[in-house]
Amino acid sequence: MRTNTIAIALVISLTTLGCKENNPELAAAEAAEVYSLLGLEYYAPTELNPKLDSNLSVAKKNFDSNPSEENYIWLGRRTAYLSRYNKAIAIFSEGLEKYPNSYRLYRHRGHRYISQRKFDAAISDLEKAVELMKDLPLEIEPDGQPNKLNKPLSSTQFNVWYHLGLAYYLKGDFENAEQAYLECLKVSDNDDLITATVDWLYMTYRRQGKVDAATKLLEKITDSMTIIENDSYFKRLNLYKGLLPVDSVLSVNASNEDVDLALATQGYGVGNWHLCQGDTAQAIQIYERVIGGKHFSAFGFIAAEADLARLQK
Repeated sequence: MRTNTIAIALVISLTTLGCKENNPELAAAEAAEVYSLLGLEYYAPTELNPKLDSNLSVAKKNFDSNPSEENYIWLGRRTAYLSRYNKAIAIFSEGLEKYPNSYRLYRHRGHRYISQRKFDAAISDLEKAVELMKDLPLEIEPDGQPNKLNKPLSSTQFNVWYHLGLAYYLKGDFENAEQAYLECLKVSDNDDLITATVDWLYMTYRRQGKVDAATKLLEKITDSMTIIENDSYFKRLNLYKGLLPVDSVLSVNASNEDVDLALATQGYGVGNWHLCQGDTAQAIQIYERVIGGKHFSAFGFIAAEADLARLQK
């Protein structure tokens, strides 16, 4: 179960946007935003993004006039959307000095520690958020990047458990990932959230060899579901159910709002499916394709990177 480290590095350096080696302008940055599990460095894009830049300017103005907990959160979130994770984490950390009981600040900082592959730090933050939000009613979390209906679908509680499960999964601690996702399932109160949680829990079961539990879990996924955001997860689950061929899940529609992100999400699911079937060579091939994309903070990208790093050992 080994792969060629040099080959992987070559694939990434030739194809990944945001890599220091691939863009001399990025090499002048003060520090990488991400040090990958495969020994590469990723930097925030230097090109302007008018919408994201404008949103950040508004968040900064609001923060300057009132450095509230809410405005710390939005300033950090808007900064992170531009892949400036070092600065975003510093903002969340400063906010926690002023608001030490803010489970929401812990939730968002934990997310961005995941982006940076600092899984232990993420787990620490998200476990703290679990402790602080205990027994509180579900709280709808506003979207920073709204869906097509402009309707927030998730709660802060969902996002804490979801990201905690992910951090454990990425670390390879599937037993604790399972427990977090089971808690997440309890607060997954619409079809999109159920789909996302079931997908990661299914993979967590499979990685532990709990095939019967994984198969039983798929009964929660039905044709009558209305999916607004998580179409890629829904496709992965229908692959696991045997309702979609593998090639169709790897094929991303060009009309997709973000083709590269969809490939990272769907591709990782297919690669993991092959890995669980015992076809390590095919899994590696697909993982390499996933990490050849530009979304180095996408969960599928990080998961493919984490699996490749483990397969090298």
